[in-house]
Amino acid sequence: MNPEYTSLVVIAAIAAFVPLLVGLFRIKVAEVVLLLGAGIIFGPEALGWIQPDGSIELLSELGLGLLFFLAGLELEQRAIRGQSGKLAAIGWVLSLVVALIAALIMTETGKIEDTVAVAIALSSTALGTLLPMLRDKGELGTKFGTFFMGAGAWGEFGPIIAIAVLLGTKSSFAAIISLLVFGAIALLLAVIGNRLATERVRKIFERGHNTSSQTALRFALLLIIVLLTIASEFGLDAVLGAFIAGVIVRRFAPPSEESKLSVRIESIGFGFMIPIFFIVSGANLDIASIIANPFPMIRFFVYIFIARGVVQFFLYRKALPDVRERARFSLYVATGLPIIVAVTGIEVANGYMTTANAAALVGAGALTVLVFPLVGNALTKGSKEARLDPAS
Repeated sequence: MNPEYTSLVVIAAIAAFVPLLVGLFRIKVAEVVLLLGAGIIFGPEALGWIQPDGSIELLSELGLGLLFFLAGLELEQRAIRGQSGKLAAIGWVLSLVVALIAALIMTETGKIEDTVAVAIALSSTALGTLLPMLRDKGELGTKFGTFFMGAGAWGEFGPIIAIAVLLGTKSSFAAIISLLVFGAIALLLAVIGNRLATERVRKIFERGHNTSSQTALRFALLLIIVLLTIASEFGLDAVLGAFIAGVIVRRFAPPSEESKLSVRIESIGFGFMIPIFFIVSGANLDIASIIANPFPMIRFFVYIFIARGVVQFFLYRKALPDVRERARFSLYVATGLPIIVAVTGIEVANGYMTTANAAALVGAGALTVLVFPLVGNALTKGSKEARLDPAS
């Protein structure tokens, strides 16, 4: 069988069986961790059934794009305004400062060489990864959900901008100019789309939801691909284009249409494309270096907890006075993986980061996805049980 098809069959099988196994055996582990683990097992360094080539990597890139598009689509303006927005911005800047200090310590002691990239990775949040979990729990509209969306948005968008400005092949000044031009193009596309969305066009889009044309979905995918391509042409990270595309659709789509569109894009994204991204990320992981020396991964894990989690715990003490709830919030905010994968991929491709350090960082990110939500949910359960206990 053609190696490309073999890889695709294995990836599709993993994507299909992982949620089934989670449900059958009631595995209390985030699916993305299992997808990463399966990618490692079936990847080149183990069984070798998955061989990521150009075609598979392109599908993985599109999966990453859809993950960030959905994050932008879920983002509510109230989450990045007022108290939530202010705390989120301060929280990310403080996290970046702490992460820079940690990265400088590692650089001075000879543990790493690319200080800025590691600091950016340590200050990220897996908003797109955790949003489905919050939505399933019905917490997106709550105070907790609003604060998390604000912190998560800054934890994704802040690092994306930092990647574009600081980690590209261009100078920082050229990167800033490219970023401003990209922003202007994205805004122009949004304005043009809004102007062309007459009542007649909206009705065509609305009818398309129930026919084979799926007009709104096709235009949304077109917007994603166009902005992904433009971002790439400007030397910016592709996830920036996808995130902005989600924000644009959220801003200009009518609520009913947006809801129907979200369901369809989620079906494509979480049903197939996004699992490809996580499985291929696992297949590309230099697992041999982690097994040979797991301490760098543990060190990165601890620094992520301090830079992203501990900082938020103290910053949100008034906004979230309940200690257990604030602890869960801090652990959620400290959960990071997609940005870490993006940062390490860029740095390894440019020759600035060793595959061993990249694997340790991605491994630490996977560990946060495995540990932090699990501990956070246990804390919340304990808090609810305490409130329901008449003796308490």
